[in-house]
Amino acid sequence: MTIRVLIVDDDPLLRAGLQLMLGGAPDIRVVGEAGDGTGVQALIDRLSPDVVLMDIRMPTMDGLTATEAIRRRPGAPEVVILTTFDADEHVLRALRAGAAGFILKDTPPAEIVESVRRIAGGQPVLSPGVTKRLITRVASSGHDQRKGKAAERIEALNERERDIAVAVGEGKSNAEISAALYLSIPTVKTHVSRILTKLDMNNRVQIALLVHDAGLLDDTR
Repeated sequence: MTIRVLIVDDDPLLRAGLQLMLGGAPDIRVVGEAGDGTGVQALIDRLSPDVVLMDIRMPTMDGLTATEAIRRRPGAPEVVILTTFDADEHVLRALRAGAAGFILKDTPPAEIVESVRRIAGGQPVLSPGVTKRLITRVASSGHDQRKGKAAERIEALNERERDIAVAVGEGKSNAEISAALYLSIPTVKTHVSRILTKLDMNNRVQIALLVHDAGLLDDTR
């Protein structure tokens, strides 16, 4: 199945470059582009993209506002943040809003193409190591205000789901969680799906951020 991509960035040269590199992939089609977040909702309605590549800093409507609006939509496309920084407070806010990951603008073309495929397949473009580093470097700001709210949300989970949520926060894959908790991989996947539903979340990155905010991770590990 062809992956439909919408590019949103205020740099026309970058848009042209992304159009060129993605257009060369047989399973990816760039269906549209925009110079800022204004009108992106209408483009999504008209073009039905599977993935939106979204810059953060743009005039008129920035990518953060646009991302938050997109991810509130039923059946929303996946959003991937385009950024020049791998630990930026705006990137973190976008991830909290439901963005599936981020791509550095200097990422090699082959990796960008593969990242789009992974996102379309439901895999966040954020390795566990990068997730933990991003959280550690940026998430400390305002943590006290978030801790109580996060802990309250965690209370919605039963004991097993909480254990799995913590494991996700530690960056463990489903296979690693399966081995650590003596569960089958399908059972782990089912629990992760239930956690996402109970917490009204879109992906594992949001689980990791919530677990961190609730103070459930051992920072010495």
